[in-house]
Amino acid sequence: MQYISEIDQLPGYPSIDTEVLRTFVAIADQGGFTRAGEAVNRTQSAVSMQMKRLEEDVLQRKLFERDGRQVRLTPEGQVLLGYARRILKLHSEVFNTLREPHMVGLVRIGTPDDYVMRFLPGILKRFSKAYPLIQIEMHCEASTVLMQRRDLALTVISREPGSEIGELLRTERMVWVAAASFCADEHQALPLAVSGVDSFCTQWIRTALDAVGREYRLAYHSSNVAAIQAVVSSGLAVMASVESLVTGDLRLLGSEEGFPPLPSMDLRLLRNPAMTSPITECLAEYILEGFKL
Repeated sequence: MQYISEIDQLPGYPSIDTEVLRTFVAIADQGGFTRAGEAVNRTQSAVSMQMKRLEEDVLQRKLFERDGRQVRLTPEGQVLLGYARRILKLHSEVFNTLREPHMVGLVRIGTPDDYVMRFLPGILKRFSKAYPLIQIEMHCEASTVLMQRRDLALTVISREPGSEIGELLRTERMVWVAAASFCADEHQALPLAVSGVDSFCTQWIRTALDAVGREYRLAYHSSNVAAIQAVVSSGLAVMASVESLVTGDLRLLGSEEGFPPLPSMDLRLLRNPAMTSPITECLAEYILEGFKL
């Protein structure tokens, strides 16, 4: 019996060159043929010819609507744009995987566990898609502990502003948060939930409350951020958090409720010079980009 593959049964559709798709995406991103030509290093006439062939000969669909010098995508163009971005991404992944055989191995990274929930999932997902043969081993500990380790290639830590160490990922505003049901006036001594008794963040909290004469007590202490958040979400205590990590079940507490402002915090990336490699350098760039989002 002769085997007939699904590919053999597909109609003879014309193929679309990836360079044509790259030009098409550039037009969508740049808003015009001239600027797109500059982006892909082609003349405006060459770009126009490419798109004319794509519209008339290949897809037989109108992809652009022209309004003077402005170019907008038609509904069919919007559909193609989504596919084009995915095709170009896959094309890049193929070359990253097959043409960079050195991008194989294991890399160990460290981070406080609160950033794992907010930033790392998206970063690691994008990195793993681009470099599927690289294994990532993650270690979650307090910044003070992570800074002492020598077996981690890359480390994300929290630092006070002005502490010039590593590379700045982002600066975060510290805020007071509590459950919607929490009423500060019901407590003579404000119950606090902290992740480190001796951390600089806890020292900030104490200094700020002492400055306004607010009585408090360290009611809950855990190195596990999820445990601290569970306590606060239950309405049992107040905590200080970087603003980007505040979840929807918590509310911000401000000066109208007697809570003083807190300093900002720097998130920084440390690279271990003893473990530098193309893998670690590549992952570092993904981390730097991911913390900007």
